[in-house]
Amino acid sequence: MKIIVPMAGRGSRLRPHTLTIPKPLIPIAGKPIVHRLVEDIAGVLNQPIEEIAFIIHESFGKKVEDELIAIAEKLGAKGTIYYQNEALGTGHAIMCAEDSLSGPAVIAYADTLIRADFDFDASADSVIWVKQVDQPEAFGVVNLNENNEIIELVEKPKEFVSDLAVIGIYYFKDVGVLKNELQLVIKNNIIHGGEYQINDGIKQMMAKGMKFVPGEVDEWMDCGNKDVTVDTNNRMLNFLHNDGIHLVDYDVKQENSTIIPPCYIGEDVVLINATVGPNVSLGKGCHVINSTIKNSLIQTHSHIKNATLDNAMIGNHVNYDGNFTSISIGDYSVLE
Repeated sequence: MKIIVPMAGRGSRLRPHTLTIPKPLIPIAGKPIVHRLVEDIAGVLNQPIEEIAFIIHESFGKKVEDELIAIAEKLGAKGTIYYQNEALGTGHAIMCAEDSLSGPAVIAYADTLIRADFDFDASADSVIWVKQVDQPEAFGVVNLNENNEIIELVEKPKEFVSDLAVIGIYYFKDVGVLKNELQLVIKNNIIHGGEYQINDGIKQMMAKGMKFVPGEVDEWMDCGNKDVTVDTNNRMLNFLHNDGIHLVDYDVKQENSTIIPPCYIGEDVVLINATVGPNVSLGKGCHVINSTIKNSLIQTHSHIKNATLDNAMIGNHVNYDGNFTSISIGDYSVLE
């Protein structure tokens, strides 16, 4: 089994956090989004992973590439890096990994997280993971026949088709078939929204009678913008806490401070006169002094003083004093 992970660009909707770190490497409950994603998929598949292929922009750099290779190797898989330097769509991104497109594979876009526990239908030509949603008109959805097979993909339907939204994770019994169809999409310049789309390859497979079935996840968590990313961090902390996962470093330094679970507290964190939690992630090397923080995601080596924070997302190496009299704020920053 292979996992193909298109990671696209850095993610403009999550600026300024993605100006220096690609969105799939933003930590959720102390672990990068893409790391959690491939671990969750590997857990659902419950079979050995031969290769994990990451499609990134060349500007991500060697450090990011090394981190991605390490993620694959931790799961006992070969890690491969491919480049998509032009934003030409989901189908184009997949074709950038053409050399890895053979045999059974899962394709997963690296801006989402799932919680799932089921056996998927490996006899089908493809499984498209879906989640029941309240507002299907805002998503791409699947249309099912009486045999619970997918017969149509409909993007943001104006009239009700179904409430099963496509979440961006797909299984193909032979991903080489999708490769052949996407080659035709690109050769014939079939474009929607100015881009080559995976859906056009899938539709051609359906037209040839291939069997597509839905796989429904228990939880689908987006990481598209700041608010939903903070919410995803909150939800993941609760899942991990309920699973009995230890999330607080044993050597955290505390002075007159309280941690209200669930929280992720990384290495070398210092808490002085602080109340942290619930639903807070503090990355490695953070210092929190004279502050109260809840429902927030703070990355690494940031120092927070004299602050009351709720629904906050703070990046790396930030110095924030709630009693500020002098301000230095960079591009795309938001204070509300």
